[in-house]
Amino acid sequence: MITTPLSEQDTTLLDRAVALAQKGLFTTKPNPRVGCVIARKNKIIGEGWHVRAGQDHAEIAALTAANHDVRGADVFVSLEPCSHHGKTGPCASALIDAGVARVVISMLDPNPEVSGRGVEMLRQAGIEVLISDNPDQARMINSGFCLRMEKGRPLVRLKIAATLDGRTAASDGSSQWITGDSARKDVHTLRAMSCALITGIGTIRADNPRLNARVDSDVEQPLRVVVEGHHVVPPDAAIFNEAGRVLLVGPRSLPSRKGVPSGAEYLSFDSNHGKVDLEQLIKSLAGQGCNEVLVEAGPTLAGAFLSAGLVDEIWIYQSPDIIGEAGRGMFVMPGIKSIQEKMSFQLIDSRPVGGDVRSIYLPQEKGL
Repeated sequence: MITTPLSEQDTTLLDRAVALAQKGLFTTKPNPRVGCVIARKNKIIGEGWHVRAGQDHAEIAALTAANHDVRGADVFVSLEPCSHHGKTGPCASALIDAGVARVVISMLDPNPEVSGRGVEMLRQAGIEVLISDNPDQARMINSGFCLRMEKGRPLVRLKIAATLDGRTAASDGSSQWITGDSARKDVHTLRAMSCALITGIGTIRADNPRLNARVDSDVEQPLRVVVEGHHVVPPDAAIFNEAGRVLLVGPRSLPSRKGVPSGAEYLSFDSNHGKVDLEQLIKSLAGQGCNEVLVEAGPTLAGAFLSAGLVDEIWIYQSPDIIGEAGRGMFVMPGIKSIQEKMSFQLIDSRPVGGDVRSIYLPQEKGL
């Protein structure tokens, strides 16, 4: 569909809709984050955002907030209004019934059940629709949702905490804490954004993490996934003491797991050299509605995700400390034997977080 350069006023109001969408950053999963503004003569008369799956979509929230006749008003939405019946009715129909005159959207919905249909429904009802030629910000806040809709897999982020010399633990295995309070708080924000967190049995045995998102706002806790092997998660592990789902996964090459702890789920996947096929795991998470997946694991599982080509972003939190060559490295990647086989990455952001530095990398072939 044809996109359009927007006027300064339209851009300002659409930017407000995108800002509202971010209020659902921790809660809308598996739905996209969407914000909506209703204006008359460039004055806002109602606004809203989608808070949680099954609750009002952004357009309905904004119509409700307007609390008076919106006929002839302009509507600014960060994502194309839906045209299908899900847990709620079509937002395009609600806007038509409300009698709005114009709808400006940041981007088309990548969901194949919607993509373009919402725009056509509105236009057929005589409503003018403009599609922004600059969807970057709207797409960024829903990058995982877009990837799942377009390619059938979630966005996978790999998070690493390491020292200045690239060590994730000392030679005795101790790693609490490599980074400071500010960096760990930032990681909890990253967890809260995620639909699923993945770790390995080695991390569970070494650190006994709770693996939940601890933030000072409403959050839909992510699914916690533990990749098991010859060892299994003990029933008294801290991960079982927190709210939210826990999924244990193992390879089919091993005997069936016995004694799955109460409240946990278990899935087995095809074996890849005796270990869980990680590509199958990621596809399974996409099938469960996961848009963004965060991997927080030791060097073996972290390296396996990289070797499988499943990582979209690497987030490294680096402390200004050195613990020497006997410490554990970031990635175990036995497949790389020579410099010609190296994996290359592109730094897209680096900034201080407290006394540490957070750097974000993309695999070079994925581009910006």
